[in-house]
Amino acid sequence: MNLIKSTGTFGFYTIISRLLGYLRDILIAVFLGTSFIADAFFVAFRIPNTFRRLFAEGTFNAAFVPSYTSEMIKGSSKSKKFAGEIFNLLLIGLFFLILIIELFMPTFVGLIAPGFTGDSVKIKLATDLTRITFPFLMFISLASFFSAILNSHNRFAAASAAPIILNIVLIGILIFSKKLNDQLVYYLSYGVSISGLLQLLFLYKFVNKFYQVQFNFNFKFSKEVKLFFKKLLPSIFSSGVTQINILVGTIIASFQASAVSYLYYADRIYQINLAIAGIAIGVVILPQLSKYIHERKKEKINFIQNKALELSMFLSIPATTALLIGSDEIISALFGYGSFSSEAVFNSAKALYYFSFGLPAFALIKVFSSFFFANHDTKTPFFISLISVFLNVFLSVYFFESIGFIIIPIATSISSWFNSLVLFIFLSNKNLFKFNKMFIIKFVKIILSSILMGIFFLQLISLLETQLSYEYNFKFFYMILAVILCIIFYFIISFFIKAFDYKDLKLKY
Repeated sequence: MNLIKSTGTFGFYTIISRLLGYLRDILIAVFLGTSFIADAFFVAFRIPNTFRRLFAEGTFNAAFVPSYTSEMIKGSSKSKKFAGEIFNLLLIGLFFLILIIELFMPTFVGLIAPGFTGDSVKIKLATDLTRITFPFLMFISLASFFSAILNSHNRFAAASAAPIILNIVLIGILIFSKKLNDQLVYYLSYGVSISGLLQLLFLYKFVNKFYQVQFNFNFKFSKEVKLFFKKLLPSIFSSGVTQINILVGTIIASFQASAVSYLYYADRIYQINLAIAGIAIGVVILPQLSKYIHERKKEKINFIQNKALELSMFLSIPATTALLIGSDEIISALFGYGSFSSEAVFNSAKALYYFSFGLPAFALIKVFSSFFFANHDTKTPFFISLISVFLNVFLSVYFFESIGFIIIPIATSISSWFNSLVLFIFLSNKNLFKFNKMFIIKFVKIILSSILMGIFFLQLISLLETQLSYEYNFKFFYMILAVILCIIFYFIISFFIKAFDYKDLKLKY
């Protein structure tokens, strides 16, 4: 396996998906802005979408891939039997979960967005929309199961391309939004669930080569399957801690008008980098790392861990620098149109600025957690993540009344740095990871390259001040130009000072 090539494949389709997601969000911003209708839709969309991120973006992989890889080593029949038992249990469990929550949806939405309960119109709309979007959870969870099988066989393209379907469906609905009038949010909600079903069918076409669905509801399961489900809940919580913190933030933000929308738009920006710097790398290294750990190849294990961390920092640190410098201009250029007011730009940019501090930590959590998961240890990151979430909730609730919604990105960043540092301490104490000399040298060079790129970006923003102002209609194109120039500048500097080695492009791991 080539780490950079595989990450590049995963990252390429992920970027396409995120760019289409951006187009989707700018259309939503234009037509819905940060109104109460937008808040209601974002709650309805956030709930299944959070589960999508929890399951699809590496979290289900965390428990499944090491177990499935172990069964693959024993033989094809063993791995197929294991996968079949997992699928049938997931299908039954998800069906009844959806059914129960659909029946008690008003209570469920009241728990997720307690700030809505004082507004009967808002809570009813959020409840109706969430009822429509919630079946997406079952479809996307089963689709994630298929993705995990493909990833275990080092097939990353289809799994990373599947989320594109969601964005294509929603963009299609938004393009015809003028004809839908007040029914737009309902059509968007139906589009969410329909896209989940389409993703499931799309992935089954590719996974069919390795696994074919056979419905069998015999509840006698092997010890391997029992062990998997024992690991699944801790892995969902620990690997998805960033998403859980964001969901917690949504709950608290529902008490302030438009705050849910501000956080949503800020979240959309930094998630683009996290998808590659953390999620893609974590997903890609897990199958190979699990295999090396099973074979006890210590040199290979240490090498792939350090390279994964190096690549993660190479991608996340310059992104953090750029977001800290240009959060206002970025939000304005991407969303500052139509119903999205200058006040909305200001507040969303503030949220993005404070989220940016935590971006490297978000990526580190994904990578460090993968080191534990490959060793079949989901309990340690689970307990660390649990403390991290409590820290996030405490900070958010304690300071919310005095400083408002902005405490949510601050608390998320603080708790994420706490999480990543404690993960590192435990990895070191358990002798599961240690830095090599080359990583330290590369890390210093990455910091230097990022600082130089940041200075270059600052100069570009000053130069394009008029073209990036809120009133300018074509500011999007100038921001894209500035970003492209900065990426080129960063890569040139990185290659020149050897922060990134060209040989790594061809290196097998």
